[in-house]
Amino acid sequence: MSQPTERHILGISGGRDSAALAVYMRQNHPELHLEYFFTDTGKELTEVYTFLDKLEGFLGKPIQRLNPDRDFDFWLQEYNHFLPSAKTRWCTRQLKLRPLEQWLKDDLENGTVVHSYVAIRADEPSREGYQSTHPNMRVHLPLRDAGVDRAQVIEMLDSSGVGEPEYYNWRSRSGCTFCFFQQKIEWVRLMREHPAAFAEAKGYEKNALDHGSPFTWSQGESLEELERPERVRAIENEFEQRRKRLLARRRVNPLAGGQPDLTIDDYYGIDEASAGCVVCHK
Repeated sequence: MSQPTERHILGISGGRDSAALAVYMRQNHPELHLEYFFTDTGKELTEVYTFLDKLEGFLGKPIQRLNPDRDFDFWLQEYNHFLPSAKTRWCTRQLKLRPLEQWLKDDLENGTVVHSYVAIRADEPSREGYQSTHPNMRVHLPLRDAGVDRAQVIEMLDSSGVGEPEYYNWRSRSGCTFCFFQQKIEWVRLMREHPAAFAEAKGYEKNALDHGSPFTWSQGESLEELERPERVRAIENEFEQRRKRLLARRRVNPLAGGQPDLTIDDYYGIDEASAGCVVCHK
């Protein structure tokens, strides 16, 4: 009996870690016929699409876009206009995981072994990748296995010429423009960087509240409250104070010749263990 065929897939989120994994696999495992994919919700940052084009140039092959057959507006209505939240992540389930499962379903059922390569780093011991219950799905964590940490991920992207997505200049994660994992300073910066996207998020929120949803995008206040000038000033001041406290606590590394560089994750106080959905943000 012949062995079942195999597929090797690598999901690109638009974030730095999955891009670095793609770079790593191209450089270290050129023998694998990797299929790169991106599940496109249609609500991504414009910088994400620009970065995907740049990454495709390095990889020398296309990143397949998996578009869900039902968009965000359809599922919002299905969930009674309740916004997704950290406790009810229907956006990840319906707009990210569902298209992936549909893409693989026939091959998995026909005996194909699918190897999925997930961007979990060595310095993220508590995180796990997407775990399919199908016996023909195998998940691999090459960055963790190779001992690659966040600093090495950034170095890998820089040395390859791919670099980091431009949104890291003002935001800590990829994903939808209105991702509920954003911190308040990120909502303020979304308002400035992409005012149309902020206005759209505010419209979704108002519609949800009108239908009795208990959730707002940002915990504890609506975007209408958050965008008030006095509130914006308070959020920016709190963020600046946090940044200064962090700088004051950083130890100088004498071997490195000075203060170590801080990343956007440091400034935003990102907790890697709870920084959102792996399939969306890495």
